[in-house]
Amino acid sequence: MATARLFEPIEIRSLRLTNRIVIAPMCQYSAEDGCMNDWHLMHLGKLSLSGAALVTIEATAVLPEGRITYADLGLWNDQTLAAMALTLESVRRWSDTPIAIQLSHAGRKASSEVPWKGGARFQPTDAFGWATVAPSAVPYRDGEGAVPEALDREALKRIRDAFADAARRAARIGIDLVQIHVAHGYLLHQFLSPLTNRREDDYGGSLENRMRFPLEVFDAVRAAFPPDKPISVRLSATDWTAGGLELDQTLAVAQALEKRGCDALHISTGGLHPDQRVPVGPGYQVPFARAVKQTVRIPVVAVGLITGYDQAEAIVGTGDADMIALARTILFDPNWPWHAAAQLGARVRVPKQYLRSQPSRYRDLFESE
Repeated sequence: MATARLFEPIEIRSLRLTNRIVIAPMCQYSAEDGCMNDWHLMHLGKLSLSGAALVTIEATAVLPEGRITYADLGLWNDQTLAAMALTLESVRRWSDTPIAIQLSHAGRKASSEVPWKGGARFQPTDAFGWATVAPSAVPYRDGEGAVPEALDREALKRIRDAFADAARRAARIGIDLVQIHVAHGYLLHQFLSPLTNRREDDYGGSLENRMRFPLEVFDAVRAAFPPDKPISVRLSATDWTAGGLELDQTLAVAQALEKRGCDALHISTGGLHPDQRVPVGPGYQVPFARAVKQTVRIPVVAVGLITGYDQAEAIVGTGDADMIALARTILFDPNWPWHAAAQLGARVRVPKQYLRSQPSRYRDLFESE
């Protein structure tokens, strides 16, 4: 019987993935001063045993003021580096699953409360708040307290350098892939969208100008990260609101990234504007991944309400995307790849300590790590 496409290996630059299932970055809002702790050890350890081919560390701020909340991860100094190194050392004792990291700056969406406490924006004078920055002085919501400061060229250089420095730190602790966050309404997405970028200099106006800073960040990260290791970019393909970023513009950005050496594109949508109207449903973002895949030659990852095993196999098998990413699905079912392998008659690696958990009719589908 032919192997399910979902469980065929794929190579991204020098990184060989054993299947087409990747775990998307998911903020845990549980860091302390940007540092990983025991929660991240449990979280990443669990996911690394799931059978997925790649685990991506959540959005990790390149500067303290680039955090979404006060409880976000960071990789901006030796302290945050040491905490992450210690956590990953423990995870790697028991799993050889490759680990990626998403580097990010939240821009105007920074200085927020954690989601389970409402997620409201703090003011700079609040105990857990700070001043925010953005391409232009446009708040997330009209009438929303403090307005973000428009970045000048010196500040742009500082942020660009911070992304590169974070990539160097990631390389020091053996991260296998760096993903740059250009989605979900955070800073680099804010530069791309005409709703948030109203600049009149070389970084605003035309799409060519609006993509200039994200591309400069990509170039800086590519130069800082080992040349044999891959870099991916996560894009929001549409803002789902009038006057925002649209798919045709995203396709141009994707082509520009490919020309600069981007190794993979992870296609999501939305997150930029509170007026977005998202038609949420199973696989609702897959058409955008399909459109990007038809435009570039590098691997494309689809994400968004992918929950079914046959659904995932169809996305990869029909060529809509090269890989699928799981987020909330794998939080709900941390062994989703095991169940997918059983459903599709494929093979997946599981820890030897768990081999006896499988019914006898499935045991030949599971490989020990």
